[in-house]
Amino acid sequence: MTDPNVPPPERPEVVHNTTINNPPPQRGGGGSVMALLVGGVIVVLIIIGFVLFSNGGGLDRDTKVDVDVDLPRPELPKAPDLPDLPTPPPVEPPTVPQPSPAPAN
Repeated sequence: MTDPNVPPPERPEVVHNTTINNPPPQRGGGGSVMALLVGGVIVVLIIIGFVLFSNGGGLDRDTKVDVDVDLPRPELPKAPDLPDLPTPPPVEPPTVPQPSPAPAN
């Protein structure tokens, strides 16, 4: 053990440097909502342009389709006959004996 009356040994002075990084404050993130709205408007404009420039998708054209298809009717091969099933033997239902009335006391 050391003597408590002895002063502690001299220590060199230690300097600690601490760096604190403060990030900038968060700003609103409304850019994704705006991009979604602009993208939706572009898709709607593309659909409207397609319908207008393709004459309504071909709705006003007079198209006459006259097709005469004459094919022979196919016939299926005859299925084999099923064998006759054996007749099961007759079965009598079980009978339950009727109890006789008990004598009165």
